[in-house]
Amino acid sequence: MAEMDIGLIGLAVMGENLILNIESRGFGVAVFNRTVSKVDNFMAGGAKGKNIVGCHSIEELCANLKRPRRVMLMVKAGKPVDDFIELVLPHLEEGDIIIDGGNSHFPDTIRRTEYVESKGMLYIGTGVSGGEEGALKGPSIMPGGSPAAWEHVRPIFQAIAAKTDDGSPCCDWVGRGGAGHFVKMVHNGIEYGDMQMICESYMLMKQGLGMSNEEMHEVFAEWNEGELDSYLIEITRDILGYKDEDGNAVVDLVLDTAGQKGTGKWTAIAALDEGQPLTLIGEAVFARCLSALKEERVEASGILTSEATGFGGDRDALLNDLRQALYASKIVSYAQGYQLMRAVSQHNDWGLNYGGIALMWRGGCIIRSVFLGKIKEAFDKNPDLVNLLLDPFFAEAVRASQSAWRRVVTTAIELGIPIPAMSSALAYFDGYRNARLPANLLQAQRDYFGAHTYERVDKPRGEFFHTNWTGRGGTTASSTYTA
Repeated sequence: MAEMDIGLIGLAVMGENLILNIESRGFGVAVFNRTVSKVDNFMAGGAKGKNIVGCHSIEELCANLKRPRRVMLMVKAGKPVDDFIELVLPHLEEGDIIIDGGNSHFPDTIRRTEYVESKGMLYIGTGVSGGEEGALKGPSIMPGGSPAAWEHVRPIFQAIAAKTDDGSPCCDWVGRGGAGHFVKMVHNGIEYGDMQMICESYMLMKQGLGMSNEEMHEVFAEWNEGELDSYLIEITRDILGYKDEDGNAVVDLVLDTAGQKGTGKWTAIAALDEGQPLTLIGEAVFARCLSALKEERVEASGILTSEATGFGGDRDALLNDLRQALYASKIVSYAQGYQLMRAVSQHNDWGLNYGGIALMWRGGCIIRSVFLGKIKEAFDKNPDLVNLLLDPFFAEAVRASQSAWRRVVTTAIELGIPIPAMSSALAYFDGYRNARLPANLLQAQRDYFGAHTYERVDKPRGEFFHTNWTGRGGTTASSTYTA
């Protein structure tokens, strides 16, 4: 039997590209797929002549691996992962490692880590971001799970990961249990927000300003040279400039109904569970849901007419405002995402390295941008930073963009163009910077109808009071708790 460095199960696009990436870095790979004809096709195609061994069974794959065995699953999240864990475990020995490289929900990874460890083996749940190109050329890799496994996979993972300009790998240990998949989930949630805000900018240009695809292509090209320089701005530029063989703009032929695989929804649910105001990403998820109601929207467009007037102002001035509004909203998106990571890290005692996470996202992944370098700097200066908006750089950036941001939201409302992510970002900013919110009235309402009690501004925190608002309610109060 050959002695391969790692085994990989799952020969879809991401799996095949990761295998080729690993092999190109000097490691031997054993491969298996449940439909074994895919193994044969791969071995006769992309794997031909390379240090890759095709296997027709999991037993054969495990027999071809060095100890400790490293078996990576690149299969669909959910039940298939559990099924393959059960199929792999009988062929492993104490200290061998199972790696889940799919988009698993982090509570599942917490459960699987505990289960595999109970059998004497080690487990890693790792986020892998960058799509098929990243998998082949260098993704961002976010591993978590059994700490003892890290030293055995570090050489492979850091060799195949994307590198920053100074050569640092966009991969480091994230934390125990589900920490790796959790960080990848938040990455995907931020990705939802970034994509939605770019789409809102596109809609404001197209419908509000009547700009052509060529004109928008030029705007995004210009934006990609400044503070918005990022992978998503770059591909938006390319999409708007792309035409098929008949000269048609392909973007105009794409049906306006968005799909989603669940990671954005999971991020929003995690925020609700932790009581964190992840408003922008929540709106991005709901925007996809609204887009899916295509037939209803078409019907409503003939009934729910708008009284909005056309844009009559300075186009170049609005485009400059829009650039600043997008930048400020992006800062809020990351601030909210990092608040969620801090809350869940504290809840699970993960001790996440927030600057290190920004470094992992600097290259290879979908949300990679120059912006992330500033986040790393912020946490390097202050590891206990509670909100990015309180860092001097980001506080000044938002301050400088604030007037433009408000003008964009106002203009979009006047034009009847929905920008839920950017407007919710502004609402969050205004709420977060406000020392007094109307929740005093809300608590009074709760106490009025449900005797839920309230705290007082003239008493110490933690003391609760009830008022008999009607004179008929008596003095009995409900117990105080937060769901």
